[in-house]
Amino acid sequence: MSQSMTVDVDLTDTERRIFRVALVIPVRSGKVSLYYPQWLPGNHGPRGTLDQVTALRFSAGGQNIPWRRDPVDVFRFDLVVPEGVQELQAQFVLATPQQAGTGQNSRVVASPQMLNLQWNQVVLYPADCDVSQMPISASVRLPKGWTQAGALRAESLGGEPASDFEHLRFETASLETLIDSPLFAAPVYASYDLTPEGSAPVHLHVFGDDAADVRASDAQIQLHRRMVRELLAIFGAPRYDHYEMLLHLSESISGIGLEHLRSAENSHSPAYFREWDSGVYTRDLLAHEMCHSWNGKYRRPARLWTPNYNTPMQGDLLWVYEGMTQFYGIIVTARAGLWTQEFARDELAMIAAMLDRKRAGRVWRSLEDTTAQPVITARRPLSWVSSQRTEDYYMESVLLWLDVDTKLREMTGGQRCLDDFSRLFLDAPATHGMSAVYEFDDVANALNAVAPFDWGSFLRERVTGTQQPLMQGIERAGYRLVYDDKPNLVTRDVEKIMRSADLSYSLGIVMSRDHVLTEVVWDSPAFDAGLTVNTALVAVNGRAINAEVLKNAVTRAKGDGKPIELLVKNGDRYRTVSIDYREGLQYPHLVLTPGSVDGLAAVLASRASS
Repeated sequence: MSQSMTVDVDLTDTERRIFRVALVIPVRSGKVSLYYPQWLPGNHGPRGTLDQVTALRFSAGGQNIPWRRDPVDVFRFDLVVPEGVQELQAQFVLATPQQAGTGQNSRVVASPQMLNLQWNQVVLYPADCDVSQMPISASVRLPKGWTQAGALRAESLGGEPASDFEHLRFETASLETLIDSPLFAAPVYASYDLTPEGSAPVHLHVFGDDAADVRASDAQIQLHRRMVRELLAIFGAPRYDHYEMLLHLSESISGIGLEHLRSAENSHSPAYFREWDSGVYTRDLLAHEMCHSWNGKYRRPARLWTPNYNTPMQGDLLWVYEGMTQFYGIIVTARAGLWTQEFARDELAMIAAMLDRKRAGRVWRSLEDTTAQPVITARRPLSWVSSQRTEDYYMESVLLWLDVDTKLREMTGGQRCLDDFSRLFLDAPATHGMSAVYEFDDVANALNAVAPFDWGSFLRERVTGTQQPLMQGIERAGYRLVYDDKPNLVTRDVEKIMRSADLSYSLGIVMSRDHVLTEVVWDSPAFDAGLTVNTALVAVNGRAINAEVLKNAVTRAKGDGKPIELLVKNGDRYRTVSIDYREGLQYPHLVLTPGSVDGLAAVLASRASS
């Protein structure tokens, strides 16, 4: 039996957003089961795009081979292979989405301007194979003039005379490595070297719809180089031999942020470089995803490593995998200068306020339980997110790890901190494929090695309980959370880019640019008045609605004590809603407690050499 699979993907039909797939799969005669990937690393749930597969056929020696889908495990295909057959040919079409919808399986991944190929969408594999040991040779056909980038090295196979495509073959790799090595491709492209001196190569590959969008200044690239240096200063030796940071600046395909060992899929607004002073709040994405090369891709929770892509994953330790990474995304972005320290403090204030006033669900649902959310909802919208809770292991864990960091600093007189734990914890020999897996006790033991303490109880209290401490890390750093009528830097940036109005901490609503409520906070004045998401605001106090008019009405109600009158529309029904709210606009801030030392300044201070 041949030991290697092959996959060839024709990506040239970008107008119809169709990928045509041809596979050669080593098999033995008799009953054979093939899987289409379902449980995908980094997605934390069953996200296989089986619904997009069409025109599936199997053959061997020119003869069609019938197949049957397993009636329970619908991602499994059963066949009977004739005697003497060693290779099975498979063909199918991936009919990718024509327009974006809700949930992770509705991403637009192809357009006439750009495409994003994730290999898990275009492979089938033997059910009994070890994906870390199964070799596979991959090739793609791209529209002529397009450039691709990804973690796998590619060589041109040339093309037929006068062909209108580019044929590329990639280095042979394991199926695990292939699926961990997606690519972006487009005709508009620029590449920047971010490699720190003496380190493994790091490149930023930028894809856009316009040449002006992918053009970065030297100062902007220097900030991204500092980001890489800050990550290396924390975590030490890289777990990659080279790292390809993929970034698309386009609205023609859907946004993404997804980690891989030697690359990451990222997206920003087309104006990311052109309008540098806007969209600041999203700049932590690149640091977050690159941090995952150490935390999540290499060092991985034991039940998030599986021998194949059809064994269910369990995310009970996502508060480490994603939560600590979210913390470092904020910290590293500030240390690199991509954010100011003030912006990072305001981001921490926003997270603290969200959990303080917008998560009534904390009374019934633990942080650990939110790690099941990727399986429960697949990121479909929720009606009452403040009560239901969502993937809060991202943001609540930021405060958890700030709590750990400041506790370590307090216990050691500032000599040790979370960076010391991270370097120790993430430096472990590989145990499973490309990963070194861990359990809860490994986290607690590594913290004990940095500073002896009952870290097991400390973590369990915060992770498995309800209404557990939120502000201890902030308070230990010398700050307290306050609310006033001045929007913080994060709110200003988000409202400017989204053209939205965030009145979460006053009326308890967020209003979109179309004047539609995208969030209503549980038990808020708006909730008590019967407002719901997807309700359109038409007028306030008799005036046509916009963000400024709405905010002025909230401010005026504080002075004159009169209820705020809203004309609202839901479906084909109009009604007037009266909200008796008199406390004015409210926005969160972290304020240094008088007489306290600024502990956040130390947390946010650069660790990398210039």
